[in-house]
Amino acid sequence: MGTPYDNAQAEAGWSMLNAGLLLGGSAFASLEEAWLEVAYYLDTYFNIDHRRIALGYCSPHQFEADLSNHLLYLSIRSS
Repeated sequence: MGTPYDNAQAEAGWSMLNAGLLLGGSAFASLEEAWLEVAYYLDTYFNIDHRRIALGYCSPHQFEADLSNHLLYLSIRSS
């Protein structure tokens, strides 16, 4: 049997999605529009710019840039 905490991540995700897409109580004109808007939100904001706790509160984009700079620094320093 599950606990109320089993869905915590899913609920947090839905909450974030609602806050990002449905500001001001707007609604979608159709199911197709909703699918397109959710896909666009996930591809352009959530997967690129949304800060992650696991990445030290950096976005994946920022984390990747910082990692590239750090690796470049290490390669220059070791040569």
